Amino acid sequence: MKKLAAGNWKMNGSLAALAEVRALLAAHPAPACEMLLCPPATLLAAMAGVAAGTALAVGGQDCHPQGSGAHTGDISAAMLKEAGAAYVILGHSERRADHGETDALVKAKAEAAHGAGLIPIICVGETEAERDAGKTLGVIGTQLYGSLPKDFTSANLVVAYEPVWAIGTGRTPSLDEIAEVHHYLRARLIAKIGGDATKLRLLYGGSVKPSNAVEIFDVQNVDGALVGGASLKAADFGAIVQALSAA
Repeated sequence: MKKLAAGNWKMNGSLAALAEVRALLAAHPAPACEMLLCPPATLLAAMAGVAAGTALAVGGQDCHPQGSGAHTGDISAAMLKEAGAAYVILGHSERRADHGETDALVKAKAEAAHGAGLIPIICVGETEAERDAGKTLGVIGTQLYGSLPKDFTSANLVVAYEPVWAIGTGRTPSLDEIAEVHHYLRARLIAKIGGDATKLRLLYGGSVKPSNAVEIFDVQNVDGALVGGASLKAADFGAIVQALSAA
C-alpha cells in the first residue's frame, strides 16, 4: 500500500483555486506516494475533472449515513462517488465539535461510504485538556473502536490521528508523542483484524507543513499525513508530497 498525502481544504477554495491543483500536478506528475485532495463539495466534480487520468485522487469532507431522503444540505456517499470522489474524511474533530458527531454516527457514515465504494478516512484525536489529564490513549481508543465500520481492511480504510490542540495552531506534538499514539493505534487495529492491520495506513494530521514533514514521516507507523492549510498551495503541499515520497 502506498503512503498517502491527503489534503483537507475545509471551507476554502473557489474555481480559481484549481490553478493550484494544475500546478501541483505539473510539478509532481508521478510521486512515489498517493496524493489526495478533499475540496468543498462545490468544487469536487470540477477538481475530479482536472485530476482525471493523473496521480491525484479526490475526496469528500463528509457524507450522510443515509443514501437519500429529506436531509436538506446533506450529501450522500453515493453522490460523492458520482462526482468523482474516491475517499471521504469522517469524524474530523471540527465535525465532532461543531456538529456534535458521535462515534456511532461516524461508524454509520463509514459504513455508508463502504456501501458506495468510497474509502473512509476516520479521524481521532484528543483535546488539550484531555492530553493534560493523561487521557490521550483512552480517548483515542474509545473514538477508534466506536467509529470503525464492520468488515474493514487495510484496503478500504485509513485512520488519521489529529490532536485537536494542534490543528491550525502551528503547534505539533513531540515526535515521541506522535510515535506513542500511532503505535497504540496500530496495536488496537491488529487486535481487531490481525496481521492485515500492519498494512493499514495511519496518517498524522495537525499543523503538518514543509518545515516539519520530513521528521514526522520518519516516525514509525506514520504512513502519511492529513494536511490542512498547507494543502491549499501547490508549493507547500508539493513539498510535503516530496518528503513523503522520499520517506
